[in-house]
Amino acid sequence: MSQTRDLQGGKAFGLLKAQQEERLDEMNKQFLDDPKYSSDEDLPSKLDAFKKKYMEFDLNGDGDIDIMSLKRMLEKLGVPKTHLELKKLIREVSSGSGETFSYSDFLRMMLGKRSAILKMILMYEEKAREQEKPTGPPAKKAISELP
Repeated sequence: MSQTRDLQGGKAFGLLKAQQEERLDEMNKQFLDDPKYSSDEDLPSKLDAFKKKYMEFDLNGDGDIDIMSLKRMLEKLGVPKTHLELKKLIREVSSGSGETFSYSDFLRMMLGKRSAILKMILMYEEKAREQEKPTGPPAKKAISELP
């Protein structure tokens, strides 16, 4: 992580996120053009969802998710992991250095056939979000529906 960059929010942060989104869109286009993933149904919407999830946790915009970003991601999802488990997750996903993983590593993991712990956790989060209980007062019941 670069110590010289000003990571303050506001206009500069918005520009940083816009640039990051452009870079990730370019990578998404590469995956859309790749014949290896052409059989994947609903690929554009999946890539868009993965891009948003990746941007949410790559706050400094350097293009890599490090161990602390991954820790924050999993804690937010309600699945806290130990430092050793996090290192194992990163090693499993990463194709380069053992300390971080890039967006392309993330996409290969999410779209690939191999099973990964992080992939299962993210899918679990999506299912939990889909099954949220309705808010507000309960629906009125007829007398015949009462026990």
